[in-house]
Amino acid sequence: MVDSPSTPARQRPSTVTISSYLLYLFLACQVISLIITLSTIGKTRDVLRDAYASSAAEGADQVADFFFAFGLGSAILVLLLAVVLGVLAMFNNQGRNGARITTWIVGGIMVCCTGGTLLSGAAGGFTTGGNSGSDMPSADEVQRRLDEALPGWITPVSLLLGVISLLALLAALILLALPKSNEFFRKPAAAWEPPTPGASYPAYPQASGQPGYPPAPGQPSGGEPAYPSTPDQTSAPEPPTTPPANPSNPDRPDDTPPADRPGTTPPSTS
Repeated sequence: MVDSPSTPARQRPSTVTISSYLLYLFLACQVISLIITLSTIGKTRDVLRDAYASSAAEGADQVADFFFAFGLGSAILVLLLAVVLGVLAMFNNQGRNGARITTWIVGGIMVCCTGGTLLSGAAGGFTTGGNSGSDMPSADEVQRRLDEALPGWITPVSLLLGVISLLALLAALILLALPKSNEFFRKPAAAWEPPTPGASYPAYPQASGQPGYPPAPGQPSGGEPAYPSTPDQTSAPEPPTTPPANPSNPDRPDDTPPADRPGTTPPSTS
């Protein structure tokens, strides 16, 4: 529906505006997380290679490359989804209901991913699942080597960014579901417009089976019922007029004495 010029512009509520800012905050946190990942992923791969170098298990030398590719791919995928949420935030500010529904879907996926990453980091960070009786290094040994090789601020900063991202995303999704936001995303009702001078009105609907009137001669037949035309009164015969008695002055009566009238004989006097 296209809003007419007389339709007032919809006022965007503060809940939608704050939700968009929170989505932008989530995007900023993911950008910082990707920068940290790119700066430490190389050193992490070197530590894993050294940890699994003495392992005699088949394929143990590929573990470092697998975790390197998995960590880098996950960080890039999360950043792309965060960019999608940032674009959806701009459409949410315009009142697009489809963008709000898409935000809930993508945001729900990101909540699960971010929450899982936080739980994994809080549980001890790197886990390998190796057995204590085999040549594979234990998870504690790998985590100890990572803590020695990486700066000490990496782990707390990563956890802080994860917590901020999760809270911002949850708050943004909740704000989009509030009643004020629902009114903003609802389509506005069409405003009444006064009729334009000279515009024709629509024909009155005629019930089915009801006989209509024949159209008047010379009048185009449309959807409106026609009425029989009246006879042309200009063609009616005019009544005969009596000429005036006194042609010289029609407004005065004929007051000439009978004796003076031509062709009359005066009466005899005897």
